[in-house]
Amino acid sequence: MNFLLEKETKQTDKILKPDFSTRSGREFLAIYLYSKFKQILNYDKNSSAPIFKSIHPDFIQKFTRRLINTPEKHILIGISGESASGKTTICNTIKQATERLDMPIEILSADNYFKDISQLIKKYGSFDNLLASGYDVDSPNNFDMEQLFIDLELLSKGQDVRIPEYLVNGTGIVVPNAIPKKAKKVIVVEGMATMYSPVSELFDVKLYVDIDPEIQEKWFLYRAQTSRNQNEENARKQLAYVREASKKYILPKKDASDVIINGASSLNYFSQIIEYIFTITNNFSNPE
Repeated sequence: MNFLLEKETKQTDKILKPDFSTRSGREFLAIYLYSKFKQILNYDKNSSAPIFKSIHPDFIQKFTRRLINTPEKHILIGISGESASGKTTICNTIKQATERLDMPIEILSADNYFKDISQLIKKYGSFDNLLASGYDVDSPNNFDMEQLFIDLELLSKGQDVRIPEYLVNGTGIVVPNAIPKKAKKVIVVEGMATMYSPVSELFDVKLYVDIDPEIQEKWFLYRAQTSRNQNEENARKQLAYVREASKKYILPKKDASDVIINGASSLNYFSQIIEYIFTITNNFSNPE
């Protein structure tokens, strides 16, 4: 990817920036992006450790058509996948890269839309006891899908929002209107709730992070014991639960994704792809 970046930045014959407020200008941008995205995919296909596992055949054309027809709408990207697949790590990489490049991207976690279960946890004595009782925490019914839909619609229309915060400290408490989110040009939403209807229908890009089960287990246990204060026995019980939940709620929707990527791919390589996208969308010469 460094080769493509250097080639793009050293190019002296820059394309005259079209007027994106006109349909013809947006059509030119769509053709330009289509060719560049194809270039990224061809490069990745021939790399030693590809990040893209599959792309829906209609995705690029559908996405560029959306840019032409509804330019006023902000772009919504949903990132889903199984627990410990690398979703949050990828979002952190996006955040770091986009902040460095000053790209207009806001990131939010759909896990903050879990419904408050603090009273249930008090009743059963702990979150682990609640799970052991058969409580299906990953069911779509346990997310405030209505509020998530409303907030994403507002963000897509350019309106800032304040989203809830689900406290990941074992209490199950949700603090309403806790986290301010800006309606930037691109909104990235991470979490399994992005796969559930009707929220899933809002996204312009549905990205699925795939992971090898052995790597998933390693990452899950490490996270549980280092950042969630769980012992190995409880962590393994929860891993068994999330894998069963994945079979029910996540894996059946995998094929509906626009893009499937490898969650164990190089984060540095992923950052380079983001930088390349930034470069190609800003590498125009301004009319004099």
